[in-house]
Amino acid sequence: MSQRLDHFTIAPDLFKPLLEQEELIKASGLEHSLVELVKLRASQINGCAFCIHMHTHDARAHGETEDRLHLLNAWRESALYSEREQAALSWTEALTRIEATGAPDEDYDRVSQQFSPKEQVALTLLIAAINSWNRIAIGFRTPHPVAQEVDAA
Repeated sequence: MSQRLDHFTIAPDLFKPLLEQEELIKASGLEHSLVELVKLRASQINGCAFCIHMHTHDARAHGETEDRLHLLNAWRESALYSEREQAALSWTEALTRIEATGAPDEDYDRVSQQFSPKEQVALTLLIAAINSWNRIAIGFRTPHPVAQEVDAA
């Protein structure tokens, strides 16, 4: 896979709103671990290697366990995720696959039981943002770093 375009170099000013939104989401009160799980799960669904690589490394750097990272794809079958995380992951899947799910009331009800109204907005913006980043990285074929992995092999 070769990169089609270096979007940050070509149009850095167009990315300012997305980058500012990232900072606002960081300051929203959502737990960092939850934010990384949501970003990683959406990226898994979308098949974004760049974002999967980034958010796996970010999560590990902030203390996330290997088991929780490895089992994220099967979170519904694992006892390693809290009710709050499960609600966020369910909402992530519903919104990432919105064409198929239509954002069901059941998933929204789970979120509304675990998150304040402001947190619901922040979570939904987080999901929208990572889906945007996934589409940008996939669309321009942004490669993930490989130097460390190649050296390790």
